[in-house]
Amino acid sequence: MGIVGPNGAGKSTLIKAMLGLVKPLTGNVEFFGQPVAKMRQRVGYMPQSTSVDWDFPTTVIDVVTMGTYGSLGLFRRPRAKHRALAYDALEQTGMAELARRQIGELSGGQRQRVFLARALVQQPDLYFLDEPFQGIDARSQQSMVEVLRALQASGKTIVIVHHDLATLADYCDHVTLLNRRIVAHGAVEDVFTRDNIRTTYDVTDDSAAFLESIR
Repeated sequence: MGIVGPNGAGKSTLIKAMLGLVKPLTGNVEFFGQPVAKMRQRVGYMPQSTSVDWDFPTTVIDVVTMGTYGSLGLFRRPRAKHRALAYDALEQTGMAELARRQIGELSGGQRQRVFLARALVQQPDLYFLDEPFQGIDARSQQSMVEVLRALQASGKTIVIVHHDLATLADYCDHVTLLNRRIVAHGAVEDVFTRDNIRTTYDVTDDSAAFLESIR
C-alpha cells in the first residue's frame, strides 16, 4: 500500500504514530488485533534517509545486525546465528560484498538497500518504509522493488510513503491519499481520480487531470 500526498501532509508522522514513535492525539493503534507495543517484533521500519546520521562510524554488517536487537532481550549481544541472518538479508538486497564497508562510504542507493536489509533481518509480517526510493539510482530502486515484490508474494504487508505518482500503480495495489487527513483510501484504480488528486494536492482541474494521466 502506498501513502501519497504533498510535502507537509503528515505522511511520515502518520507512520510514526502507527509505530508508536509519536503519541497520537486520540485513539489507539493495533496490529493483528494487539496493541502496537506488543507487536514490535512483527513490524519492520525503514526510516527516511535524511533522519539517519551517515557519519556514525559503523560497518554495513553491524547496521543490519542491529535489526536483530529487538528479539535478543535486555543486555544480550548478537550471536553467530544473528550475523548469519544479517548476511542473508544483505544477499537479498545485493549488498553482501560490501558487508565490511563503513556505512558512510556508500552511495545513497547502497545505503537504502542496507537499511532495507536491516528491516528484512527482523523477519516481520508488516513493513513500513518511509520514502525508500527518494534520491536513489535506478539500479538500486529496481533491486529494492524486486525484494519488495518477493515479500508481497510471500504474504507480507508493505506500506510505503511514496512521492512518484508515475510509478504508484506499478508499485502499489492500494493507496491512501493524505493531506493532514485521509482524503481517500482504496484500490489505486478506484482512488487515484481527478477529484481526489485535486483535493489532496490543492491543484487546478487541469493539473489534476495531468497527474491522473501519468499513472
